[in-house]
Amino acid sequence: MSDYYSILGVGRDATAEELKKVYRKLAMQYHPDRNPGDKESEEKFKKISEAYSCLSDPQKRANYDQYGSAEGFKAAGFDPFEGFGGFGNVFEEMFGDIFGAFGGQGRGGSRRQRGSDLRYDLDITLEEAATGKSAEIEIHRSEECKECSGSGSKSGRRTPCKDCGGRGQVRFQQGFFSISRTCSTCAGAGSIITDPCEKCHGDGRQEVPRKLSVKIPPGVDTGTRLKMSGEGEPGYHGGPSGDLYIVLTVLEHEIFKREGVDLYCQVPITFKQALLGDKIDVPTLDGVTTLKIPAGTQPHTPIRLKGKGMQQLGTRHKGDQIVIVKLIVPKKASQRQKELIEEFDSLGTPEEATSFKEMIRNLFAGKP
Repeated sequence: MSDYYSILGVGRDATAEELKKVYRKLAMQYHPDRNPGDKESEEKFKKISEAYSCLSDPQKRANYDQYGSAEGFKAAGFDPFEGFGGFGNVFEEMFGDIFGAFGGQGRGGSRRQRGSDLRYDLDITLEEAATGKSAEIEIHRSEECKECSGSGSKSGRRTPCKDCGGRGQVRFQQGFFSISRTCSTCAGAGSIITDPCEKCHGDGRQEVPRKLSVKIPPGVDTGTRLKMSGEGEPGYHGGPSGDLYIVLTVLEHEIFKREGVDLYCQVPITFKQALLGDKIDVPTLDGVTTLKIPAGTQPHTPIRLKGKGMQQLGTRHKGDQIVIVKLIVPKKASQRQKELIEEFDSLGTPEEATSFKEMIRNLFAGKP
């Protein structure tokens, strides 16, 4: 005697959600369209569909539990498929008409379809990334053919497809259930063009240039994507248009190096400026500003200019500009300059000289 619970592999206390989950898994596994020519899978699919059609209905399940088996249930005059109309309808009730949907179409013709997204790569300077700007771009996208008003036909008329009868789908019998697939003749449109438009060759669309204005906010960086909703490819059959994504690349700068919201640059100073201190002019994105070099500044010392960096995207916060001082060492020196350097060196603090020499010895000895 066959037991619907055993066929589905669940206990008699299984919930409706558990039944649905198990049936979905088994139905997809044994569906004849996935196992063409396999009679065993076809028979298995028939049994699990019968079991689920009974147990998924609370009233039929109560009646089935009363009789205890599939044979007793049917002998009492109950039909497990009552309300579903057959094996194929049980499957469609659960999954929808998936075989037609795989082709992008549904019952009764074409469905609305969203247009494709487009991408545009745009290069900008660091200054433009810092302040933001409006840029004019030109994209090429498919739009409705003006010659045929998007119909694809010279006359603007389409002929109903004979193979599908204008439904956009072809339905055929496989075993004990019916399957729908997109009509290959009309590609699911339900009609065909007999006099294609010479401009768009029957497609109903043409690729045309389109100019757009893009607003770039301050603080963008390489890889930032700006979305322009609805500026992608138009949809099909009344579907919405796709979106346009502007992908930015910030070009390298000859002076500044960017790290997040901070900017780095190197500024050369002389030995005198490093030793005695000075005020020098340094470049920033806002123009030239005065920077104070403290006396005794060491080479590669970072000096921070607050708020002179990049603006953080979407906020008013600004990073800093870090100036790295670089000591200029002359390649040649006059005799007098050499004498003065020797004299200066002889006046150096003995502790500093000893410390430096000790550091050199440790370096070559491999000590930390």
